Amino acid sequence: MGSSHDGEEEKRKLQCESEKHGLLLKCIDVNLIEKPCKGDTLVEAALKVLNTGDPWRKADFGDLAAKLWFEGCFSQAYDCHKDLLVPDRPARLATVQLVAPQHMPKLGRAGNLQSRQAILHSLTHTESWAVDLSWDIIARFGKQEAMPREFFDDFVRVAQDEGRHFRLLSARLEELGSFYGAFPAHDGLWDSAEATSKDLLARLAVEHCVHEARGLDVLPTIISRFRKGGDDGSADLLETVVYPEEITHCAAGLRWFKYICFRSCMNSCVAINMDSECVKLEELDISQRNDSDSAYKPRKELSFHKHSIDESVGPGCTCSRNSANDIPADVIDKFHNVVRKYFRGPLKPPFNEKARQAAGFGAEWYLPLASNGIGSI
Repeated sequence: MGSSHDGEEEKRKLQCESEKHGLLLKCIDVNLIEKPCKGDTLVEAALKVLNTGDPWRKADFGDLAAKLWFEGCFSQAYDCHKDLLVPDRPARLATVQLVAPQHMPKLGRAGNLQSRQAILHSLTHTESWAVDLSWDIIARFGKQEAMPREFFDDFVRVAQDEGRHFRLLSARLEELGSFYGAFPAHDGLWDSAEATSKDLLARLAVEHCVHEARGLDVLPTIISRFRKGGDDGSADLLETVVYPEEITHCAAGLRWFKYICFRSCMNSCVAINMDSECVKLEELDISQRNDSDSAYKPRKELSFHKHSIDESVGPGCTCSRNSANDIPADVIDKFHNVVRKYFRGPLKPPFNEKARQAAGFGAEWYLPLASNGIGSI
């Protein structure tokens, strides 16, 4: 263990580094600007990530936190006797020019280098927010909603994936002669997070189902355009790493939305069985970069928890069933009501039905929320 002097020196270096890169440090406790370590709770580690402004350091801290969590190095998910302040807004780079979504310049169709840079920059920015959103749901709602271990496992995995996506996309952007911060961006994702900061169901529905699924809708077109533009490197990264892993992220959001709904009515008509089964991600043809090799290689024996929810109906239950997947219609209706309340406007087609279905997000969940001209890809 290092001395207190070493700790103070590390904090001083971090502060200097923050000022050098123009980090937005508003509402951040400087004492929390340190890396996750053994003995933390998971929520304490999540706050360290959220309070780290540099997005590359944030991704690295998130990866470290995930490894410590799965190695059993954290004392517990959270301390029942300690209330920790979750920042209204995570620390972010102030050097990224922010504009309102409606004022964002057109990204183009990837037909030239500048357009491909702009698209990659937009994706990189989205992934930087996805890192914060994943750690925020852990810190903000895990203790508050008394969520089970599997909830933390799922969103730590999601956070770790998003951090890796950010690092890979930002590195690819630099390979193409640009950098994160070179183009304007908008913070629409965090606007939704602020709107859902008091309601876990709303956060899951809007951020982790609707927004995640929208990414699944647009990525195949982006991949195709990159290939047509001769940028196979970017296309391969999106197709073999980002796209298949985002399917599992959408699945996690939907899974825990259903869990909350089922738990809320468990005493009256729904019994829950959170026994875990494993679904190998290899079945989704997922690849990732090996840490010791610059090449992309398939994951080996990596599995993602999928929770079997036994929706056995108790005596006297009047819940109607959805014939497509035997989910209570009340749950799907609840999803529709929550999205209409917290998401601006209708969902826009075309929809990637195959990817959405792979995430368990069938048409009954989203088509009633769609605008006219419903389509699929």
